[in-house]
Amino acid sequence: QVQLVESGGGLVQPGGSLRLSCAASGSIFKINAMRWYRQAPGKERELVVTITSGGSTNYADSVKGRFTISRDNAKNTVYLQMNSLKPEDTAVYYCNARIVIMTTMLEYGYWGQGTQVTVSS
Repeated sequence: QVQLVESGGGLVQPGGSLRLSCAASGSIFKINAMRWYRQAPGKERELVVTITSGGSTNYADSVKGRFTISRDNAKNTVYLQMNSLKPEDTAVYYCNARIVIMTTMLEYGYWGQGTQVTVSS
């Protein structure tokens, strides 16, 4: 019923930038909080940043001042602008959204498929 499709990952040198996108589609009534997580090899998935439906944000300390989350509610899309990238930012990045679907008017959590970000010289 609902899909999250991510794009924008890739290989970048340290100090470089990437912009991730996550577009939701399907039987959507409303999208509440949207989040980006990441999972590095051999590590647990960690929360990177949250943005509420009202635009409030909360960042992990490790990315504050370097990453910026934004959303376009008209397009059901969330973005993650990543600047000053470091090798330790290398991970698979996952989009997560809390979505109220039309058929039940209940909120469910959905995940994207993940996009690889590699920071290396």
